[in-house]
Amino acid sequence: MARIRTRHVCQTCGHVAMAWTGRCPGCGEWNTLVETAPEPTAPAKARQKGTAAATPLPLRQVEATQVARMRTGINELDRVLGGGIVPGSLVLIGGSPGIGKSTLTGMALGNLQERGLDTLYVSGEESTAQVRLRAERLGAAALEVRALAESSLETILATIEAEKPKVCVIDSIQTMHRADMNGAPGSVGQVREAANALAELAKRLDIAVILVGHVTKDGSLAGPRVLEHLVDCVLQFEGEKERTYRTLRAIKNRFGATNEVGVFEMRSGGLTEVSDPSARFVEEATGALGSVVLASMEGTRPVLVEVQALVSPSELEVPRRVVNGIDRNRLSMILAVLSRHGGISLGSADVFVNVVGGVRVDEPGADLAIALAVASAQSGQPLVGSGGRPRACFGELGLTGDLRYVGHPDRRTAEAAKFGLAPVIGPPVGESLRGLSPSPTLRKALKTAFSAPSEAPLSNAA
Repeated sequence: MARIRTRHVCQTCGHVAMAWTGRCPGCGEWNTLVETAPEPTAPAKARQKGTAAATPLPLRQVEATQVARMRTGINELDRVLGGGIVPGSLVLIGGSPGIGKSTLTGMALGNLQERGLDTLYVSGEESTAQVRLRAERLGAAALEVRALAESSLETILATIEAEKPKVCVIDSIQTMHRADMNGAPGSVGQVREAANALAELAKRLDIAVILVGHVTKDGSLAGPRVLEHLVDCVLQFEGEKERTYRTLRAIKNRFGATNEVGVFEMRSGGLTEVSDPSARFVEEATGALGSVVLASMEGTRPVLVEVQALVSPSELEVPRRVVNGIDRNRLSMILAVLSRHGGISLGSADVFVNVVGGVRVDEPGADLAIALAVASAQSGQPLVGSGGRPRACFGELGLTGDLRYVGHPDRRTAEAAKFGLAPVIGPPVGESLRGLSPSPTLRKALKTAFSAPSEAPLSNAA
């Protein structure tokens, strides 16, 4: 008789290993591999027997249907979703504890309920009394939302089937469990089964289901990676609990643009939309030493954010590289380019870089802003543009010291000009662009940034 081999499944990422190791080869987390029995599989011949072939159709013969989205009444949320919630869709919202996920979903359900759309809020972490306390802060509409405190998947599915709400929130997916399955709530098998069952129910009854999920210590969504593949839309709620600003970012969206961002401000009465985030961030920009304004693109929206840098002599054998809001490896590459092609050596200095407001920037167009902020901090010379305003810039740094083209330079430049920050330092775009001071290399960008400001917007002429 063949020996049945057990598997070891990571409870964080779902990686399957044949033997136990202290550290998961998939995600690198420690002590997350749990021994499980192999899943029974039908013999290959049994699977093939009696299977009928399907008839594919040309796409021109497929009837196109217009889907009416349900607007939540929160413009920033609707923007990220692509115009509203699609009936029958499965949306996953991830974020750290206390960031505002439950507040956001509670506000959205309250607005939908006020418009006559039946809603249901299922909490596996709080009692209905606790849910009510939070709803009292959100207004009278939130108190009309029907709530259920339950973590049994069978009970939740039966309730949704009986009530048939238009929108249902599951808070959180990691607390759901099925009685006939092994594993604690939050394990790979339980999360996968819960997500599969909810997805099937959502498609069959045309109910929009919003799943609230936790994140790991590094900020990625907790649970198996299959969870992200099952849902139609993945939203990441970012920000620091100690700061008021929050950003909602679309990582995956089958019904809209990815990397679209909505900005909120947390107040005592809930989340308040920030319709013009550039105005908030530019207002706080001081143009002090080591400060520069980045003209970034978040999805289809140009956003101006302040990037600050601090350089100080290091007392350690290996100098520190501390970042907030950018990738640490990206900073290391930029410092190497600064040393090789900018003549600024920082091998014995501690470097700190921060994106003000708790905003995270992942696009390559932030390279030049980081380089200029660090150069300003190192040289002791502030970056001041026309009228004493902070310098604005954008551009990707190549390893050869050249500035590379990034998307939507016209929209970036126009956003900066709206707040009087033109001319903007950036890479050449191949055509005349009012308000842009083109710099083909890092050396030229440094020379332009530290030169006397020009009052007249420049073009892309030589």
